[in-house]
Amino acid sequence: MTNMLTNLTKKDLIDFETEMAACFDGALIRAPVHLYSGNEEQIIDIFRKHNISKEDWVLGSWRSHYQCLLKGVPKEELKEAILNGRSISLCFKEHKVLCSGIVTGALSIALGIALNIKRDGGDNKVYCFMGDMTSETGGAHECIKYAKNHKLPIHFIVEDNGKSVCTDTRATWATDKLTYEDVNDEYVTYYKYKLDKYPHAGAGKRVQF
Repeated sequence: MTNMLTNLTKKDLIDFETEMAACFDGALIRAPVHLYSGNEEQIIDIFRKHNISKEDWVLGSWRSHYQCLLKGVPKEELKEAILNGRSISLCFKEHKVLCSGIVTGALSIALGIALNIKRDGGDNKVYCFMGDMTSETGGAHECIKYAKNHKLPIHFIVEDNGKSVCTDTRATWATDKLTYEDVNDEYVTYYKYKLDKYPHAGAGKRVQF
């Protein structure tokens, strides 16, 4: 497979989110947005480490601007989709990118794609990103268990910023450690980061349309 990882840098990712934040604060995006910050180096490293290619699928949740850019979705095409209100449900079939604003919404789809790849004898793979709260749900546990037991060509990435909207994940589940915390194996990669520039949703400014 041909590697399609772009040569985007940490600064490129930050600049894009800064632009989207300005658009949101300027009331140009009439829909929810969830912006990344503080994890640029980690997510770039994941794409490089796994050699994510054009033929691979990338699935994500409502915070997925970085995944789209790193998968090769052109900046202007991504920006247009966000300005049209699709920030939390970005889908670009031609780039093999699917995202869902529904909690766990992308997980079963990712599993189905991986199962189809195995049945067809394909050599591409599925990479499914999820947040820390999603990783604690029953749906996530079942999908990961099924993928492991059936040896499907899929890898799950748990991105832990410690929150689900305004709720602390560990406090919600009364635990000091998440199920997949510090896991880094054939099927799961976990990483922790601090969402230090933007709140969980929006860009930090109350916008009146």
